[in-house]
Amino acid sequence: MVLVFVMAAVLWGVGAMLGAPRALRWRMIAILWAGVVVLHLILPDGHPLRMATGESPALWLLIGGFVAIALVYRAGLGRLRRRADAQHVPEKKGLFSEAELERYARHIVLREIGGPGQKALKEAKVLVIGAGGLGSPALMYLAAAGVGTIGVIDDDVVDNSNLQRQVIHRDADIGLPKVRSAMAAMQAQNPNVVVRPYQRRLSEEIAGELFAEYDVILDGTDNFDTRYIANAAAVAQGKPLISGALSQWEGQLSVFDPAQGAPCYQCVFPERPAPGLAPSCAEAGVVGPLPGVVGSMMAVEAVKLVARAGQPLLGEMLIYDALWGETRKFALARRDDCPVCGTSRKNGAAS
Repeated sequence: MVLVFVMAAVLWGVGAMLGAPRALRWRMIAILWAGVVVLHLILPDGHPLRMATGESPALWLLIGGFVAIALVYRAGLGRLRRRADAQHVPEKKGLFSEAELERYARHIVLREIGGPGQKALKEAKVLVIGAGGLGSPALMYLAAAGVGTIGVIDDDVVDNSNLQRQVIHRDADIGLPKVRSAMAAMQAQNPNVVVRPYQRRLSEEIAGELFAEYDVILDGTDNFDTRYIANAAAVAQGKPLISGALSQWEGQLSVFDPAQGAPCYQCVFPERPAPGLAPSCAEAGVVGPLPGVVGSMMAVEAVKLVARAGQPLLGEMLIYDALWGETRKFALARRDDCPVCGTSRKNGAAS
């Protein structure tokens, strides 16, 4: 009898080593049990095999009966449990936790946002191009506002000269990739948001596929090449592009979206300016708080677009002059001959 238990243990152990499923291992032991019972029934009394395996089949039949009863009982319990689960209607969990409801309470009480608007923000995906002067405040306020998924693409690293205005980064972040530094700051501010960092430069090859994953695009870059790439991809994907720019004491902001009847970026800026006419911040300088003002305005426009609140800056450009404390706004028009969104381009493609 001991021999049979040893053989069963060997079968179980070998099966476990070979990664055999538990059901298969139990099946092998059942075959061993059936073989022992058959031997006891067909071999005469006193046979060496019967003597080595318990002498009488009664004990093995008794063991098999107990096992069968246990299996039937277990199957019955499983059936009752499945029936109870089918009748039980689980409580539907809310989209927001109690902590999130408290965090976003000032949004929810706003008539223009409310619960539906905050729900739209949580379900939204927003991509920010650049984690520098404009991207820093935009990213922080998008995270604070509860935008569910925020992408940030930038190939640069944090430099000491950035810290005068790029407030998402800290002195301890110098030398780190900007997207990683920004992600850490956003997650520390709001652990409920998902941050997707892309440590690379935006290019024509990846722009289309990347933009397809997001609902709204924010362009906080400081060069015309990237702006034209972002504009072309946004128009092709039918996504609104919130664009900001800075120079010394002045900032500008607009929402470009031909799908909503507004012009695209290239309608307004058909060509790159001549060298020297649009110097970078490194060349011309920029007052530290200015990117915070314009970048925050970009985040506001994103919230308005997602929550469908108010009137976004579609077909309009806002100019903020920090030196004199003045704000101007003027209308922008689409150009039929625009190579990106113009009607002449579409007609030419159709013909």
